[in-house]
Amino acid sequence: MDVSIDAITNNIQLALAPVFLLTAVATLINAISARLARSVDRMRAIQHRIQEGGIQDQAILIHMVKEANEAKVRGRLCTAAIFFDVLSGVFISLTVLELFFFQAGAVRSLQTTYVIWTFVLGLISFMTSLSIVLSEVVYAYRSAGWNTPFPK
Repeated sequence: MDVSIDAITNNIQLALAPVFLLTAVATLINAISARLARSVDRMRAIQHRIQEGGIQDQAILIHMVKEANEAKVRGRLCTAAIFFDVLSGVFISLTVLELFFFQAGAVRSLQTTYVIWTFVLGLISFMTSLSIVLSEVVYAYRSAGWNTPFPK
């Protein structure tokens, strides 16, 4: 009986090792979601001010339209990053399931091929998400209102 308990414990430990990567995936999704929410809120606030019609200075109005469009681009980048992050989570979860079932002896065919591909695809998706987040941060910095025209 001890041998089966030790085997089960070992199987669970091996299968749960990639779960720590899932924590990173979830943390990144949380951070990206916060950036997306801020971008959407900013775009809505700008659109609301434009639609009120109280802006008389044409330079400010042009700048606000440009800023709203930049917020839309940032939102699209955040959405793409979330997509790849969720995809990464799916692949890593599949890796965990595969490792558990393979170690438990439930499935033996093509063990290494499936585990390797799902893990590698999970990492590639995660790196893609990180790259998109980096580009969104750079875009956000470059599109910040450093040259905002102020009313005279």
